[in-house]
Amino acid sequence: RCLLKMVKGNIIVPEEILNFCCNGLQGSTSPPRAQEPGEREEAQGAMASPSPARNPTEVQMSQLVLPCHTNHRNELSTGQLLKWIDTAACLSAERHAGCPCVTASMDDIYFEHTISVGQVVNIKAKVNRAFNSSMEVGIQVSYEDLCSGKHCSICKAYATFVAQGPSGSKVRLKPLTPQTEEEKIEYSIAAERRRMRLVHKDTLKDLLTHSPPDTELETRDGTGAVPAEKTRVESVELVLPPHANHQGNTFGGQIMAWMENVATIAASRLCHAHPTLRAIEMFHFRGPSQVGDRLVLKAIVNNAFKNSMEVGVSAEAYGQEMSVSRRHINSAFMTFEVLDQEGRPRTLPMVAPEPGDGERRYREASARKKIRLDRKYVVSCKRTEVPLSVPWDQSNKVYLSYNNVSALKTLVAKTNWTLAREKEKVRMYTLEEDKFLSFRIEMSVCITANRAFSLLSNLRRRHEWDSHYVSAELVQKVDDDDMIYHVVSRMLRHESKPQDFVILASRRKPCSRGDPYVVAFRSVTLPTHPARAEFTRGETLCSGFCIWPESEEMSKVAYYNQATPGYLNYVTTNVAGLSSDICATFEACEKFLLKNKEDLISRLQD
Repeated sequence: RCLLKMVKGNIIVPEEILNFCCNGLQGSTSPPRAQEPGEREEAQGAMASPSPARNPTEVQMSQLVLPCHTNHRNELSTGQLLKWIDTAACLSAERHAGCPCVTASMDDIYFEHTISVGQVVNIKAKVNRAFNSSMEVGIQVSYEDLCSGKHCSICKAYATFVAQGPSGSKVRLKPLTPQTEEEKIEYSIAAERRRMRLVHKDTLKDLLTHSPPDTELETRDGTGAVPAEKTRVESVELVLPPHANHQGNTFGGQIMAWMENVATIAASRLCHAHPTLRAIEMFHFRGPSQVGDRLVLKAIVNNAFKNSMEVGVSAEAYGQEMSVSRRHINSAFMTFEVLDQEGRPRTLPMVAPEPGDGERRYREASARKKIRLDRKYVVSCKRTEVPLSVPWDQSNKVYLSYNNVSALKTLVAKTNWTLAREKEKVRMYTLEEDKFLSFRIEMSVCITANRAFSLLSNLRRRHEWDSHYVSAELVQKVDDDDMIYHVVSRMLRHESKPQDFVILASRRKPCSRGDPYVVAFRSVTLPTHPARAEFTRGETLCSGFCIWPESEEMSKVAYYNQATPGYLNYVTTNVAGLSSDICATFEACEKFLLKNKEDLISRLQD
C-alpha cells in the first residue's frame, strides 16, 4: 500500500484500482464486480483490432537510426542493416519452426537508397514456404522520415533458414498454408527460386566456358591501372558472447557486417574515396562458428568497371590451436560505387589482376556482372516492363526459365477470375488486370496427371489437337526441363501470311504435395532464328498448362494465356460468345489425351 501511494502521488490512479490492488496484496478472495453486458461489449470493441489477421510468421521491426549506427556520411551502415535484416528473418523462421534456426544463405540484395541518421528503418519478414528442413523467408525493408512522413523502399531480400534440433540435428518442418493472394504467389514462386539457387554455380561455369577470351585483359598495358594486390585486406575478429546468437553460434548478421566492413576498406583502397555499397551477391554459410573462434576476413577488388567495382570477400574460422586448419565459413561478392557531390557515379581506375588466381577472379567478376544485369533485367523488372521477347543466351537461361515459370504461377495464384463461359465440361474464365486481358480454360480429364504432363509438354505433338499449330520444331534442348521451339501457326482471318514464334517451354514437376504439374511458355529471341519475310513474327508473354491430380485416374487440366495485342481479337470473340473456337480446341485436347492414354494401356498390355 505504501508503494501504491507513492505511485499515486505522481500518477493519477483511480481509487477503485488502488483498493483492488491492495485487496489483492492482502490475499482477498473477493471477486471483482461483474461487468454489465453493455460494458463487456464496449470493452471488447476497444480491444478489437481493425486490421485484418496477419500471417502468424510475420515479424515487424522498426529501428531509429542513431549516430552510432552510421558511417562518416551520417548514413546507416550497411553492416548494421544486415544485422537487423538477419535478426528479423531469424525470428520469423523460428516462429514457424518452433525451434532454433540458423541462416543458410541470403539471396542477392540490391540497395535502392541510403538511410540517414534520424530516419526509421522498417523491416517486415515472413516465411514464404517451408520445405523439408529449410524455409524461405521474404524480407522487405523501407525507411520512414518522421519529419516529412515520407516512406521509401530500400531493398527486398530472400533468406533461407534451416531448423535445428538437439545437437544440431535437422528438424522436419510443418507445411505452410498461404492465405492471401500475395502469400499464394510467393509460396508458389519460392520453389522456383530454390531451384535457381541450386544451379547458380553451374550458371557461372557455363558462361565462362562458352564466353570468348577477355581481350581487354590480354591487351592491357597496365598504364594507370592499380595492382589488385594493393587493395587486399585481411582482418581478424575474436568472437565474443555479444557476437553470438541465442544458440551460442556466431550471429550470421554479425559475420555479414564484418564482411561488409573489410570489403568497404578494399574498395576504398582502389578509389581513395568513400564507396557506397549497391549490391551483394548471395551469402552462403558453409558452416557455423562459435564463441571463442577467431574469424579471418579477407577482401580484394576483383575487377573495376567504368562506374562500379566488384570486391570478393571471405570469412574463415579457427580455434585457439593454430595448427588446426581454417574452416571456410562464408564468401560473397559486393558491388560498390563512388558518388560525387551531386550523387552521380564517378569513373573508377582500372585494376591490374595478379597472374593466376587474380586473372581467374577478374574474368569471373566480368561474368558475374553480366549475370547480375541479366537477372535484374529479366527477374527484377515488373511484368509490365519486361519486353515480350528477351534474347536467350547461356548467361540468362536460368533466369529466363525462372521468369517463365514464375509468371505463369503468378497468373494461376490470382483470385479474381470471372467465369465467362461454360460449355458442357469446359469452363472459361477471364481476368482483367494491369492493362492485360487473361483467360483460363479448364476441364477434368480421365488421365493421370503425370501422363497428361508428359503429353502436353511436348510441343511437337501440339498440332495433333490444336488446329492453330502447323508445326513445332525443337531448336535447342537447354536441359531436361527447358526446350526452345520454332512454331508455325496457321493463318487467321484478315491475315496476309502465317505467324511464327520462337518459344521457350519450361516444365516443372510438383515440388510437394498439392503443387501442380507446370508447363510454361514465353517468347524468346535467338540469333539463329531471326524474323523471316514469309512469316509475321508473333510473341507470347505468358501462357501454359497447370495439371492437378484429382484422383488416381482423374486430373484437372487448365490452360492459361495472357493475351498479347496480336491475339486479343481472337480471345475477345470467344469470350463474347461469337465463337466457340477455344472451347472446341480444348475438347480436341481432351480427345487427344484420352486417345494417347488408351494407346499407352494397349502397349502395356501387349
